[in-house]
Amino acid sequence: MKQIWDKRYASNEYAYGIQPNVFFKEKIDKMKPGKILLPAEGEGRNAVYAAKLGWDVFAFDFSSKARDKAQKLSKKNNVDIVYNIHELKDADYEQESFDVVALIYAHAHDRKENHQHLMKFLKPGGLVIIEAFSKNQINTNSNGPKDVNMLYSIEELEGDFIQLSKVDVWLDEIELNEGVFHKGKSSIIRLAGIK
Repeated sequence: MKQIWDKRYASNEYAYGIQPNVFFKEKIDKMKPGKILLPAEGEGRNAVYAAKLGWDVFAFDFSSKARDKAQKLSKKNNVDIVYNIHELKDADYEQESFDVVALIYAHAHDRKENHQHLMKFLKPGGLVIIEAFSKNQINTNSNGPKDVNMLYSIEELEGDFIQLSKVDVWLDEIELNEGVFHKGKSSIIRLAGIK
C-alpha cells in the first residue's frame, strides 16, 4: 500500500491540489487556533492552511513522498508544521492534547480501531472532523477506493464515535474539485463531533 501512495505523490503536481478541503476549511475558520492533528495528511494542503491561520499543526502519513511535498508546500507558504511518517495505528502523541483531530479522506481497513485510537489524543471538548467517501461511492466510476470496506456509512461512524458527547454525521452529494484525483460528482460522508 505504501508503494502505491509513494507513486501517487512522486509527481511534481499535487495529487489533491494545494487548497484545503472545503468542509475542513469551513470548520476551522470558525475556531480560535489551537493544536491540531491531521492523520493521513498526504501532501499537506490542510496542514499548511491550518498553520497559516496560526494553528500548532501536527500531521502524519505513511508516505515519505507525501511528507516531502508537505514540507515543500509549508516552506513556500512560510509556515511550520510537524510532519511524521507512520501509520494510523502507530500514532503516538500526548493524550488529550489536541483541540482538533481531522481525518480528510483517510481510508483504512481498520477504521474503527484507528478512530478509537486517535480519540485518545483529543481533549475533552475537542472537535473531530471527518470527510470521506460514503459506501454509495462504490457505484460510481469516479474517485475513491474500489474496496467497499474502505468506504464509510453513517451507522459505522456513529458506532466508531459513540463516546462523543455530540456528533453530527450526514451523507452528501457534491462536485469534488480537489486536484487531479478528486474530480466529479461524489457521494461523501461528513462528521463533526465534540468529545
